[in-house]
Amino acid sequence: MTSSLRSDGDRKSPSRRAQPSRQRDAFFDNAKYLAIVLVGVGHAWGQILDGNRTVEALYRVLYTFHMPAFIIISGYFSRSFDLSPKRVKRLITGVAVPYLVFEVAYTLHRRVSEDPQSDFSLLDPTYLLWFLCALFVWRLTTPIWQTVRWPLPIALGIAALASVTPTVDNDLNMQRVLQFLPCFVLGLLLRPEHFQLVRRRAVRIWSVPVVAAALVVGWWSVPRMETGWFYRNAAVQDTGGPWWSGPVLTLALFGCSVVLSACFFAWVPGRRMWFTALGAGTIYGYLLHGFLVKEGSYTGWFQHSFLDTPLGEIGLTVLGATVITLLCTKPVQRVMRYVVEPRMDWAFKRDPGDAARGREKRGEDGSGARGTSAEATAPNGSGEKVSV
Repeated sequence: MTSSLRSDGDRKSPSRRAQPSRQRDAFFDNAKYLAIVLVGVGHAWGQILDGNRTVEALYRVLYTFHMPAFIIISGYFSRSFDLSPKRVKRLITGVAVPYLVFEVAYTLHRRVSEDPQSDFSLLDPTYLLWFLCALFVWRLTTPIWQTVRWPLPIALGIAALASVTPTVDNDLNMQRVLQFLPCFVLGLLLRPEHFQLVRRRAVRIWSVPVVAAALVVGWWSVPRMETGWFYRNAAVQDTGGPWWSGPVLTLALFGCSVVLSACFFAWVPGRRMWFTALGAGTIYGYLLHGFLVKEGSYTGWFQHSFLDTPLGEIGLTVLGATVITLLCTKPVQRVMRYVVEPRMDWAFKRDPGDAARGREKRGEDGSGARGTSAEATAPNGSGEKVSV
């Protein structure tokens, strides 16, 4: 926080009214960066799963918690979301518009690199764009979850019902929207003290055997369980399993996701690190790295025999982490901001409330003093930013 007091002889006098500074929480920026690195690594591993039990076991453990952790953070930063014009505008420019732009871009990329007849479909999200559809729906429903008495049990019930409802088709990837919904609602319910709780030393120590046990279970599950369950994008009937296994696996996966996410948060540094600033650009890494993964898939690069060796697997892991780190940097943000976080003031009506607050801030009320209302000086609500 910068001080507005300066030296004036032997006393201090205000040179100008103190302006609040928005200080980002290093813990959450670190968590978002580390989570997006795991996303990039997971997408790289997903290309070399065939016949590789070790990589698939790691992949399953990773997919149990890395997107749930991401979604929990998104829910946490959506707590202040309401249907005010300011929030709706940010939802459109920060989620809906990037979805439309990148859906077209991914389709054009596929037409050039693989299938010239690939169809445009705004209702069938390409690859990783399902998350933007989900985030749009989740945030629109935030006022509901903040109003009902038992939000998390209701969300879990909806997810369990979706898992046995094959008629919920792939339009906007609604299966994933509904099955990951409890993670978002959990994020809405969390408070700072909950994150402090999981960052205690005892939790950090216990997380080591918990993750080790998860790896053992992941190894055991490879020949016994479909990997598709970890994507949560289909009903149980589509996998040939009995109907009752849908709700059971939904609740079990949610429980495992919460436990492993807690282990992940326990080891996230709370102080500023060399990568902390990259946490502000994770949406860029998320949206852009998919082009490289898809290009490698289209051209058969991932079929190279070298990637079947331990050295190749390690190299691919490092490459995935490095590439997505570079895509989160400031130069990439400056170049891509106009499509990832466009302002688009021209497309929206002016909010009369903002105009009134602006007049108050400029002292247009005739008093000559700046407005001091909390509305005028408070930093933007946390629900405005896309937490990816």
